[in-house]
Amino acid sequence: MPFLDLSTHRLHYRLDGMTDAASSKEWLVFCNSLGTDLHMWDGQVSELADSFRILRYDRRGHGLSSAPPAPYRLDDLGSDVIALLDALDIPCAHFCGLSIGGLTGQWLGIHAGSRLGKIVLCATATRIGTTDGWAARIDDVRANGLGALVSATAERWFTLEFRAASPDVVAGILDSFSKTSQDGYTGCCDALRNADLREDIASIVNPVLALSGADDAVCPPVDLWNIARGVRDGRHCSLPGRHIVNVETPRAFNAAVHDFLRR
Repeated sequence: MPFLDLSTHRLHYRLDGMTDAASSKEWLVFCNSLGTDLHMWDGQVSELADSFRILRYDRRGHGLSSAPPAPYRLDDLGSDVIALLDALDIPCAHFCGLSIGGLTGQWLGIHAGSRLGKIVLCATATRIGTTDGWAARIDDVRANGLGALVSATAERWFTLEFRAASPDVVAGILDSFSKTSQDGYTGCCDALRNADLREDIASIVNPVLALSGADDAVCPPVDLWNIARGVRDGRHCSLPGRHIVNVETPRAFNAAVHDFLRR
């Protein structure tokens, strides 16, 4: 399995779409949400790897990546992406991130826009949650572990209809959640507690597609509409589903991403 060793941690990553004709294809980076791993994008890679060279990775403290000591900053999460691009000699790539992955994409657009092509921001916001809310989440996880949050997470992430129709898919996502490093999870909660890009996204010049889940209470459609309105070249699209909308509505999600990147 490929890893990038950095000074404080190692990042696990995976490449797809690397065929004999790969050199003619553009790069696309996927960035996962809090408490998931790179497999949350399996349904996208299966359809988009014919059109793109795909880099996906486990955020620090998630999946098979190691967890440096908490707390983390959004700058740290964005710098991990730049480190991967540099190590793999990728001068420019499209980017797709969900939730905290979408905040990472916004940070990259603000601070390293020349390294990105188009940006897809999914189920995210310029400011997710509140300082007190994230502090309470950190205290809860330290006291009770991630297992205590599984039931509430399932309700936030997926509609009741999807949970009933696709129990194995939901179970797989929640299994990766419960196995996430506690230090990695709380470190990223610290990054979310302090991340506020409301005044900064106007500087993003890359074309942006903001994708929302129509029933997402974590980052409701208005948050994505505000992103599309706040950047220089943005558009908003809402799809059926809750927070992990790429898993709940994969066909429509993949079509929207492909059409936007190829437009």
